[in-house]
Amino acid sequence: MKRAQVIGYSVALVAAALAYYLASALMQPPAPVTVEKQIDSTEVLVAGGDIPVGQIVNEADFRWIVWPKAAVTNAYVVKQGDGGAITHNLAGSVARQPMLSGEPVTKEKLIKPGEGGVLAAILPQGMRGISTKIRAETAAGSLILPNDHVDVILIRRLRDRSGEEQNVADTLFRNVRVMAIGQQIETKDGKKSADGMASTATLELTPRQAEMMALANALGDITLSLRSVADLRTDPDRAGGMSLDRPKDNSVRVVRYGAKSRVYGVN
Repeated sequence: MKRAQVIGYSVALVAAALAYYLASALMQPPAPVTVEKQIDSTEVLVAGGDIPVGQIVNEADFRWIVWPKAAVTNAYVVKQGDGGAITHNLAGSVARQPMLSGEPVTKEKLIKPGEGGVLAAILPQGMRGISTKIRAETAAGSLILPNDHVDVILIRRLRDRSGEEQNVADTLFRNVRVMAIGQQIETKDGKKSADGMASTATLELTPRQAEMMALANALGDITLSLRSVADLRTDPDRAGGMSLDRPKDNSVRVVRYGAKSRVYGVN
């Protein structure tokens, strides 16, 4: 092969390689450019882990995280100065509401010692907690759990005008929240059933309903009828103002206010 041909082939190969390199460079996307943007932020106090209702918290249950100032509300605990002093002051408080890990802590979710016990801490303002005796057959087979909703039924024996004794069933209240079963105020560690040995259920009632509940406990037997969670929004009303009077006949009476009902049975 002549020298001129060798030189020509070499030049052609170099040109082809250069063209391939240039084409590859043009086809590749440009390298991403990182732009740093400063966001006005602060540190807020959050739960360091899941905190159930009624737990007594300590300093290890909290941690500080950076939070955008635009997303901070007045309810959040914001770090100002020594954050350790804030967590030390909150240590020993009782959780009024459950908190998930990383959830901002608010003062409304905690109550300090001396401001009430655990049950008083989780009881909504204006409401009362009152207990009633239960057995397996009067509490849905001991399957009612704290925070379930129930109807409260009173069963008693009365005499009508003819002197015959009757078993009378009155629905006292509907859609009442169960605050505790025995000493249990929340399901823990994946527990799916209530304490079968518990002999009391504590209900969340208005002051007037609490008076009626105390009277009903003295008049007869109380049965709790478990409600479906699907009914909580469709039937949100609570019963109230019920008259615990004597039956006049063997009829079935239904009063729409408070969804009150009565059933008679003659022995």
